[in-house]
Amino acid sequence: MKLFKYTLFFIALSFSVTSCRVQLEPIEILTFQQKLEKLFPSAEITKLEEKDHFLSEYQLILNQPLDHKKPSKGSFKQYVYLSHINENSPTVIVTEGYNANPRTYELTKILKGNQVQVEYRFYGKSRPDSIQWNYLKNDLAIEDYHKIVTKLKRIYTGKWLSTGISKGGETVLIYKSKYPWDVDIAVPYVAPLINSQEDVRTQEHINSVGSDDCKLKIKQFQRVVLKNRIGVLNEIENYAAAKGMNFTELSVDEALEYAVLEFPFSFWQWGGDCNEIPSNTSQTIDLFNYLNKIVGISFYNDQTYFDLLPSYYQHMTELGYYGFDVEPVKDLLKVVLKPTNLRFAPKNIDLTYNPTYINDVRDFAENKGKKILYIYGEFDTWGACAPNPKPHVDALKMILKGGSHSTRIKDFSESDQQIIYDKLQSWLGYSVKIYPLEK
Repeated sequence: MKLFKYTLFFIALSFSVTSCRVQLEPIEILTFQQKLEKLFPSAEITKLEEKDHFLSEYQLILNQPLDHKKPSKGSFKQYVYLSHINENSPTVIVTEGYNANPRTYELTKILKGNQVQVEYRFYGKSRPDSIQWNYLKNDLAIEDYHKIVTKLKRIYTGKWLSTGISKGGETVLIYKSKYPWDVDIAVPYVAPLINSQEDVRTQEHINSVGSDDCKLKIKQFQRVVLKNRIGVLNEIENYAAAKGMNFTELSVDEALEYAVLEFPFSFWQWGGDCNEIPSNTSQTIDLFNYLNKIVGISFYNDQTYFDLLPSYYQHMTELGYYGFDVEPVKDLLKVVLKPTNLRFAPKNIDLTYNPTYINDVRDFAENKGKKILYIYGEFDTWGACAPNPKPHVDALKMILKGGSHSTRIKDFSESDQQIIYDKLQSWLGYSVKIYPLEK
């Protein structure tokens, strides 16, 4: 009888264990793409050809709310490019300031990590047919990044870093100030934090860099271009015809004068060579070619004017920009008598500037912005507006001697690169491997 009872007991126990097993066994094993589809159920997800160290790459087209707090206001399509290697590897979010051209960023290469490249709202492919300008605010763009990161952290469990260049670098700092815990480390490149709608510090920088001889050459070049106005205008028209460019938003005359006023800023921004500046006796074609090389006359054609309307709206209302020094050529100007970058902003809308917005970001960056690596070039005009973290803040600011707006980590000396890698390593921890850039 006892044996019978024990037999029944073990049968019952076995049945119980088996039942538990049956309940636990059905585990859904998802592919990486399926995980993305679950996270972003309304997104259009397209697999792309992988490159560099990535195992898979995707284009995501998200339906983003115009206002995250008021989804009923409507939505727009935002493009995201996700490059995947491993769910446990570091993940770099690229906060583009403009349109997104899919590529592997320097920081991602250093970590051989995942990369999430997000196109800024209302730029590039993420631009609606008609822009509702009141929804092109930095805080709303930051919400785009925050929501994407929050979702993707359900997949990517390693360290998170943010990076961006120029306006994208500025976006890195804004994002960090609004959501300091979203990423572990921020790496903005050549990022300005501008004081006013047309910040005078950029002009002060232009007047302070380079030799006296070089500064004289710059002013002489500006003057000789305008003194040869008719010939240079003819070259612009020939160039425009060959490239299929139209100048109706700005006339060719206006484009020329703005290009001449822009020249000193662009010269130092892109690290111009004083020895290349044409002399006062140069041929008209040489004057045009050099102006075009440094400034780019296409900057003022109809297509670029249209493409950059969102940028100028943001700069004139929240981000600030730079102004122009007319003194070297004041007597030679015929069209642009009161130059201002407001000229390139959308018409018939409120362009009231908010002076506190970037000041708040700067206050955070300089006083609280820990684990931020700043990369700048010495001659870059935008560097005049760079934040300066206080000594007590655990941040690192690297300035490349003679560097420009194109300055990257790879441009620094091996010893300076090592300083950068060591700092990143200390922030990341030694469980994360760093792969030094190859020259």
